[in-house]
This record gives sequence, C-alpha cells and structure tokens, in this order.
Amino acid sequence: MAKDTLTEGKITQLLEWSYEKAINGLPGTDTVKELAENYLKKYSSTDKAIDALIRWQNTKGITSGFLTGLGGLITLPVAIPANLASVMYVQIRMIAAIAYMRGYDPTEDEVKTLVFVCLTGQAATDILKQAGIKTGNILARQAIRKIPNEVIKTINKKVGARLLTKFGEKGVINLGKAVPVLGGLIGGAVDGIGTNIIGKTAKSTFLQY
Repeated sequence: MAKDTLTEGKITQLLEWSYEKAINGLPGTDTVKELAENYLKKYSSTDKAIDALIRWQNTKGITSGFLTGLGGLITLPVAIPANLASVMYVQIRMIAAIAYMRGYDPTEDEVKTLVFVCLTGQAATDILKQAGIKTGNILARQAIRKIPNEVIKTINKKVGARLLTKFGEKGVINLGKAVPVLGGLIGGAVDGIGTNIIGKTAKSTFLQY
C-alpha cells in the first residue's frame, strides 16, 4: 500500500488531531468554548446561536481563502491533504461548539465520539442504532456518560469507515494532486459530508440538558 493512500487508520488519526486542535484552538483562532460563548452572547437563545454558527460555517468558514490560510497553520500527523484536514477541523469545531452550547463537556470521550458521529451527517442515526444507542432524549441526559468503552471504539471505527468511503467517492484522496489544487477538492470534501447537514445533525443529536 502506498504511503499516501488514505486509510481508516489515517482518518482516525486525523479525527483525533482535529479534535485536539479544535478544543484548544490553532494560533489566532478561538477555542471551542470561546467560539460557543461568543455566539451565546450575541443571540437571545441557544437555538438562535446554533443556527447562526451553522450559517457562518456554510459561508465564510468553508471558503477556499479561509481554508488555504488555515492549511498554512497546520502540521499534519499523517499524509493527508491540508484542505481535507482543514475541512474536518472546521466542521469538528462547529459540532463541538454546538455540543458545548447545549451543556455538554467536549473534553469527555463520550461527547467526542458523538461529535465524530455527527460528521457522517445523515448516517449518524444508523451508526448509533447499530451500536445499540437510541437517538433522542437519551443523549440529553446523564446516560451519555454510561456508554461503554467498547461501544465507543465500535462507533469510532464505523465513523472512520464511513468517512473513508465518503472522501473516496468524491475523489478527495488523490493525494498527489490534492494540496496544490485546493478549490475543486475543497468543494468535493464539503459536498461529500455536507456542512449544513452536519450542523443540523449536531443540533438534533446534542439536545439541551
């Protein structure tokens, strides 16, 4: 297997890397908590703040200029295109901020796993059901902290497989060409996992405590 081939293992590494950077912030960017608090201060309700954040991600947050600049800030742990990593970072940051706005602690492993699940968009409900987790009110209660470690591992593996399939379908994983050809591949990555769908998935997954 070529060293630049995208694999589930590389997706998993990238998820972990992106989450850590989203939580703690890249140079010149807010942490997840700072981002969430900024939106909560601007709007009269949590729902309005979440909707505004999703709208922002659908415009400024996914432009080629933003991602190109962001790509210059990041040192990737694996051989993955900077634009793909940038998209994943931006979207994980959005989901984790939504979770925080709804009263969840993004530093908890269970919450992190649910953030990853939301990246799969419309497939999120199926992934959780396959793991034996009912969506809805159960995720809005303390029960979220009782998800067994083995179940978390199973969910994370399913997320990795799903994202690998999605990125492959959109042709994002031609690593030899991906870094210089930012524009089209950014569009492919964003289309492939659907920023707006992901935002709405996060909003419906992380219900208010």
